[in-house]
Amino acid sequence: MHARRVVLNSRPGKNGEPSPGNFSLEQITLTPDLKDGQVLVRTLYLSVDPYMRWRMNEDTDNDYLGPWELSECVDGGGVGVVETSRCSALAEGDVVTSFNWPWQTHAVMMGSSLQKVDSQMVDGHLSYFLGPVGATGLTALLGVREKGHVTKGANQTMVVSGAAGACGSLAGQIGRLDGCARVVGICGSNEKCRALVEDLGFTAAINYRSEDVSARLKEICPDGIDVYFDNVGGSISEAIIEQMNRGGHVILCGQISQYNKDVPYPPPLSDKTQEILQSRSITREKFMALSYMSKSEAALFELSQLVKSAQIKVLETVVNGIENMGVAFCSMMKGGNIGKQIVKISD
Repeated sequence: MHARRVVLNSRPGKNGEPSPGNFSLEQITLTPDLKDGQVLVRTLYLSVDPYMRWRMNEDTDNDYLGPWELSECVDGGGVGVVETSRCSALAEGDVVTSFNWPWQTHAVMMGSSLQKVDSQMVDGHLSYFLGPVGATGLTALLGVREKGHVTKGANQTMVVSGAAGACGSLAGQIGRLDGCARVVGICGSNEKCRALVEDLGFTAAINYRSEDVSARLKEICPDGIDVYFDNVGGSISEAIIEQMNRGGHVILCGQISQYNKDVPYPPPLSDKTQEILQSRSITREKFMALSYMSKSEAALFELSQLVKSAQIKVLETVVNGIENMGVAFCSMMKGGNIGKQIVKISD
C-alpha cells in the first residue's frame, strides 16, 4: 500500500530559524506482509512541539533525545488506529499512541512500542492524548506539583510565560485549581490574552509585544510572585524573576525564546538575576516529566477527570494534512497557535 511521509532534508543550523523548507514530503510503499509483533497503523493526529527544534540540530546536547537524521522520516507524538495486527496485545480498531510516532499517513510499527488508550478517557477527542491527557498534560501537572509547591490558602501568585501555548495554558489552570489566589499569563497577542482570562479563568494576562511586562506585573501582582512556570526564558523570565518573593519557585519547563540559539540548556542568566535567585532563596531546577514516570498513570487519570468535568478547558489549533507538518511546526515556534498545535492526518 502507498503512504506519505515527512523527512528532514536540511538543518537550519544551531543559530537559525527553522522553515517549512527544511522538511519534504515523500511517497512510499509499505509491505503488506507483517512480521510477528508488528501492526499496521493509520495515523489520526500528530503533534508538533518546541523540543523538536533541538532534534533538527546535528547534536541535541542531551542524552534522552537523539537528532533527526537527514533524509529519514521525522517522528514525535502521535495517535492512530490499528488497521492490521500480528501483535497479540493489539487488535484491529484499537486506538494507540506513542512518543516516537513516524510522520507518516500509515506506518508499520512494533506493537510493543505502542500504548493502547481508551477513547472514553477523552470523551472521544483523540487528539487530547497528545495534549492535556498526554505528555503535555503530564508536564504541566507534574511541573506544578513537583516544583511549584502550591499551597491552598497561602494566597500565592503564579505567573506563566508562554501561557497560551499547549503546556502553559494547562499549567495556569492547574495552579488555580491547586489553590493559587492569582494566576497571571504572559503571551503574545490580545486574542490570546482574551482566551486566557475569558476561557481559561486566568486572573489577568499581559501581551508582552505591546505592554511593559515589568510595569504591568507590579500592578497585577502587588504582593510579588511566588511561583513562576517558565516556558520561554530570556528577558521576559528575567523581568518576572525580578519581582519574585523570597522562597519562591521557578518551574523550569522550557526556554523557547532561546531554541534558535547555540546556547546550553538551561541558558545562562544575567549576573543580576542569578544574584536575585541566590539572595532570595528562589529554587530554579530543570524539570522533565520523564523523571516522574512512576506517577504518570495516576496523573493521566486525574487529567482525564479534570478535562471530562470541564474543570480544565482545552484549547487547540488544528491544521489539516501531513503536507502541512512543517508549516504547523514553524508556526508553533513563532507563537502562531493558541493551545496545543495539532495536525490532523486522517479521520
